[in-house]
Amino acid sequence: MRAIWFVMVLAALAGCASAKTGDTLADSVRQYNDGVRWERFPVAAVHVPPKERATFIEQADDRAHDLKITEYDVLRIDSKSDREATVQIKMSWYRESEGLLRETQSLQSWEKHGKTWWMVDEARFKGQEMPGLEEPVGSPVGLGAQEPLSKTQE
Repeated sequence: MRAIWFVMVLAALAGCASAKTGDTLADSVRQYNDGVRWERFPVAAVHVPPKERATFIEQADDRAHDLKITEYDVLRIDSKSDREATVQIKMSWYRESEGLLRETQSLQSWEKHGKTWWMVDEARFKGQEMPGLEEPVGSPVGLGAQEPLSKTQE
């Protein structure tokens, strides 16, 4: 049992260390979304701008008392340049207080700062409104702009 715990701690530390030495965009996207999915918010926070990390962790931890993400898929990574990208994510989630499984897609905006990719903005793209996700302002940019589904379309 101790050996398993030790391996898990080493893997977590290796993941944090690799984010600081310059991950690829795909690695950063996976580490961030895995961190959010598994409620490892300090791991996910490595991929948000430093000034926002404490607030990100606090807000994510507050939401995690009711919001549970059961899975996520990276649907598309669209590189605008070698320093900017838009990522489309599909999440399945539920509120413990309701127990109803929902699906939401979001668009994440990523920027490269030095050797590190940061997720700088995220908004709902389509599907159910989700706690913690901003509602889109106008049409999303990139990935074939599409209006969110109305309540009758969902």
